Amino acid sequence: VGVLPSYASIGIAVAPTDGLDLDQLLRNADLALYGAKSDGRRTYRFFEAGMDARAKARRSLELELRQAIVDGSFELHYQPLVDIAANRISGFESLLRWRHPQKGMISPAEFIPVAEDIGLIVALGEWVLREACAEAMKWPADVKVAVNLSPVQFRSRNLVQAVISALAHSGLPARRLELEITETLLLEKSSQVLATLHALRALGVRMSMDDFGTGYSSLSYLRSFPFDKIKIDQSFVRDLGANPDAQAIVRSIVSLGVGLGVTITAEGVETEAELSCLRAEGCHEGQGFLFSRARPNAEVISLLKAQRVATALVA
Repeated sequence: VGVLPSYASIGIAVAPTDGLDLDQLLRNADLALYGAKSDGRRTYRFFEAGMDARAKARRSLELELRQAIVDGSFELHYQPLVDIAANRISGFESLLRWRHPQKGMISPAEFIPVAEDIGLIVALGEWVLREACAEAMKWPADVKVAVNLSPVQFRSRNLVQAVISALAHSGLPARRLELEITETLLLEKSSQVLATLHALRALGVRMSMDDFGTGYSSLSYLRSFPFDKIKIDQSFVRDLGANPDAQAIVRSIVSLGVGLGVTITAEGVETEAELSCLRAEGCHEGQGFLFSRARPNAEVISLLKAQRVATALVA
C-alpha cells in the first residue's frame, strides 16, 4: 500500500471472495473503508464478514445522534479539579453525556468520533461551550470551568467567535474558562493551529494541554506557545506509588511546569498512595475518582456549598 497521506483511508474488497460483480465489490470496499476510518484514519482495511452489520449499527447511531441534537438529549457533568496543597476544589472539567431514551447513558467514546465524522461536532461543541459557561456562572467566582475542544472543532473558522459568544451570553469572565486541547492536534504542527491558540489566549481564557506525554510534539509546542496548564496523562499516574519509572516521569513534568510557571494537573487519581506521591512531587492539581466522579450541575452546586461551610468552620 505504501505511505498514505495524512487522514487518507483505503477500503479493499477482492474478487471473487468479496463479490462476483462490480456493485457488490464496491459496496464491500466502501464498508472496508468505514472500518479503516474507525481505526483512526491513515490506514487500510480489507473487507471482513460482519462489516455490513457494523455499518448498519453505525448508520443507526448517526440517525439517533442527529435526532438527539434536535431533542436536546445531551447534558453536562462536571468532575472536580482539586488543589492538592489547599485540599479544595479549584475548578471542574465539563464532560458531555448523551442520555438515550432507550439505551440510557451512551459513552462519549462511542458517539464523539461519529459526531466528528458526520460534521456534527462543531454544533455540539458550541452547545457545550455555551452550557458550561452559563452553568459555571452559578459557582463561586474563584472556581474555573474546563471545556475540551475536539481537533475537528478546533479547526473550525468559527471557534474563536463561538468562545466570544459563549462568554458574552453567560457573563463568565474569560479568566474562569479553560480550553483543553490534546496532543493529537499539536502533531499537525500547523501555523493555523498556532494562530488559533494565540487568538484564544488573547481573549483572556486559559489554555491547557491535555494527555501530556502521550504524543510527540509536546516540548516543541511549549517553546512556541505559552500554555497555562499541562495535564499529566493518567497512564503515568496509575499505580504511581509502586512504579519508580512513572515517579521519575511525573517528577520531570512537575519540574518542567514549575520552571515554565505552568499549572500541573494529574489525571486519573484513584488512590491515596497516588495522591501522596503527587503531593510529595509538588503537583498542583489532581483529578480522578479518588476525589469524585463527574456529577450533574445540581450536585456540583451542593458540593461547593458543603466546601464553603467546611472552610468557614475551620476558619
